[in-house]
Amino acid sequence: MTNELFDLSGRVAVVTGARRGIGFAMAEALAAAGADIIAASASQEADGGEIGRRVRELGREFEGHAVDFRSREAVTAFGEAVADRADILVNNAGTIRRAPAAEHPLEWWDEVLDVNLGSQFVLTQLVGAGMIARGGGKIVFTASLLSFQGGINVPGYTAAKSAIAGLTKALANEWASKNVNVNAIAPGYIATDNTEALREDPARSASILDRIPAGRWGQASDLGGATVFLASRASDYVSGVVLPVDGGWMGR
Repeated sequence: MTNELFDLSGRVAVVTGARRGIGFAMAEALAAAGADIIAASASQEADGGEIGRRVRELGREFEGHAVDFRSREAVTAFGEAVADRADILVNNAGTIRRAPAAEHPLEWWDEVLDVNLGSQFVLTQLVGAGMIARGGGKIVFTASLLSFQGGINVPGYTAAKSAIAGLTKALANEWASKNVNVNAIAPGYIATDNTEALREDPARSASILDRIPAGRWGQASDLGGATVFLASRASDYVSGVVLPVDGGWMGR
C-alpha cells in the first residue's frame, strides 16, 4: 500500500529548469518513481542531454523543450503544448542576480521577476486549467528560504520567492476542491550554481554552515523525496504548504 501511494507510473511530469541542479534531481526522482518527463529549460536539448539519458535509463519516456522563460510568448506556447498532457507540474526554472539594493540594475529586477514569478504564473494557469478540466493534478513550486527571510543583495529574487509562497497558497485555496494539489518546496542552502558565490566566500560559507543543524550544504538529490511525495497520491490531503528542505535551518 505504501509503495502504491508513491507510484507515479503512467503519469506525465512537466519539470522546468530540469537541465541541471535541483531541477535535474527532481526530474530524476520523478522518473525513478515511474513518471514520464517533459523537461524545459532555456538551453534544454531536444534529446535531453544528461537528464534525458538518465530518464531513459530508468525506463521512462523523455521529451525536451528549449524555452526562454523571460518571454511570455515562449512560455505561453510551451504551456499550450503540454496543458492537456501534464499530470504533474514542477515549476523550478529560475534565475538570480546579486547586487546591493541601492545599486541593483532595474533590468535585473525585471528579468528575475519575469523568470521566477511571471512565467511561473502563466505556465501554471495554462497547465492548471487542463488539470481542472481532466479532474485533478499536482503542482509543485520551488520556493526558497528567502520566501521566509530577506536575504542579502538579492532583492528581486527575495521578492519573487516571497510571492511564490503567496501564489502557492492562493492557487491552493482555489483548486484544492477541484482535486488539484498546489504546494511548494523551499530548498535550503543547496550546493548548486546559484549558491556558488556563497560557497566561495569563506566567511559567508562558514556562517551558513554554523547555522545548519545538519552541518552540511544540501545536495540537489536531497530534494527528490519531497518532490515525489508532493507529486504522488501520498499527498492528496496536503494543500498550500511551503515545505522547507533545509537541514533544519528554519528550526534554528
